[in-house]
Amino acid sequence: MLRLPPLARFGNRVATGLVDVTSDPSALDSTGFWAVCAEYEGGLTCARFSDVRQEPVPAPVPGGWHGPAAGDWTSSLDHAAYTAGVRRIREHIAAGEVYQANLCRVLTAPVAPDADVDALTALLARGNPAPFAGTIRLPGHGVETATASPELFLRRDGRTVESGPIKGTGRTEADLLEKDYAENVMIVDLVRNDIGRVCATGSVTVPDLCVVEKHPGLVHLVSLVRGELREDAGWPELLAATFPPGSVTGAPKSSALRIIDALETAPRGPYCGGIGWVDADRGTGELAVGIRTFWIDRADGVLRFGTGAGITWGSDPEGEWRETELKASRLLAVASGTYEVTGEGLT
Repeated sequence: MLRLPPLARFGNRVATGLVDVTSDPSALDSTGFWAVCAEYEGGLTCARFSDVRQEPVPAPVPGGWHGPAAGDWTSSLDHAAYTAGVRRIREHIAAGEVYQANLCRVLTAPVAPDADVDALTALLARGNPAPFAGTIRLPGHGVETATASPELFLRRDGRTVESGPIKGTGRTEADLLEKDYAENVMIVDLVRNDIGRVCATGSVTVPDLCVVEKHPGLVHLVSLVRGELREDAGWPELLAATFPPGSVTGAPKSSALRIIDALETAPRGPYCGGIGWVDADRGTGELAVGIRTFWIDRADGVLRFGTGAGITWGSDPEGEWRETELKASRLLAVASGTYEVTGEGLT
């Protein structure tokens, strides 16, 4: 297996020179620049780097990424199991146990021992550019993650915090249904409540509600929630109040988590967690929701990728399956080399 040095990359910011690794979130309020990978199940890796500089994502090197063949991907939930899960969630909704729950599946394929997530990042930057793209490569600590996330989980600038939940997906704006708008509003209300637990009373607002955003191959409905963090609250309190992200769990969150645990057959890991950076010296940070995310599992010699959909009473099981396919198709093609990346973009 190729031994690659630790590295973190977020947009045009690259960090090298690993200094420290911890699972203690209070470190994010100390000093230095930290790369953060919070797994959906609760595992937290915070890595402090000494050298942080501006540098564009390098161009893909021919043969630099050794990805799986397109036909090698398998799903933790096949078509029958996933659509059955959607029907089961609708039964929970009918019983009044939950309003919405996010049902996900994890795709897995063998990967070469010398596969490098930073080389995959170079392909994703051109094949599926995303506002919260990032890479964390910590081979000695079990974190090798590349995300093309379109979704803001938490942004912090001093005491101001923001979250940008996504709910509602279609190939075009015309594909968005009334169900998508209702789902977005439900999750905005959940995120308002989560952030409100650690923000000053009356400071939580919703500057944007159900804005249509275009992303490669699809559109999303995106909202923005903002608040002012209480003086006695820092990163540990903020993460405790908001994790896992509301847009990838459901409402009420506690019921959705229980239902998800019963239906899903594979751990989500960094998918649906939080991936990003914190500059403790400046009191700033930005964590993405870990969707559109690949991660290498060296123990099993595989590459994993998660995809899912939010299920409401208005959900059609076949439609939700197609949504998971839509979200995955372009990224799997990039990772498997069936999307050709050229100087002009994609062909």
